[in-house]
Amino acid sequence: MQHNARLATHSAPNPWGDARRTRIGLLGGSFNPAHAGHAHVARRALAALALDQVWLMVSPGNPLKPARGMAPLADRLASAKAIATPPRSIATDIERPLGTRFTADTLAALRRRFRHARFVLLLGADNLAQLPQWRRWRALARDTPIAILPRPGHSRAALHGQAATVLARHRRKPRALLAGPAPRHAGWCLIPAREVALSATAIRNARRDGAARRVAA
Repeated sequence: MQHNARLATHSAPNPWGDARRTRIGLLGGSFNPAHAGHAHVARRALAALALDQVWLMVSPGNPLKPARGMAPLADRLASAKAIATPPRSIATDIERPLGTRFTADTLAALRRRFRHARFVLLLGADNLAQLPQWRRWRALARDTPIAILPRPGHSRAALHGQAATVLARHRRKPRALLAGPAPRHAGWCLIPAREVALSATAIRNARRDGAARRVAA
């Protein structure tokens, strides 16, 4: 691939879109905070799927997560920028100007604005297990390729769960996921990768416990 000619700039993507012809992995989440596990996912996806770029999409508000304990969007975006490695991975809060909260709506908006780009949804195995709870998940899986990354304690169950069972005949090898023209039904794959035990919840708990010990000292 002619990366130098095709890669976007170091800046966040324009919500109004552009004519880029690139393969873009979308790693969405709260990033509360972002951590090395997110960076690991981005690196593995870039290599395994021959992507041009990964967007770390910081959600203004995840419909499936409580607002309590959620840091302000600006803080979460800053933490995502701290682990991003432009131009190959870029942190963005593009859902904020798009006005979307549900992944299906975000994907539809991105396809309208970036008509020549090919998007791949990057999910941890825990989100594959949760996928049937998402709005219009079957249409989402039909229209958008999905790449799954292993997560400790979730991978085996997710690969035998409802979504994986329903979509079993559309499973592909990672390098085949974007090969050729887009099929009538998008495929999905599992990207082999070491499982990273880091989690935003554990990081927040460690920070809270550390602060409590300093106050008590």
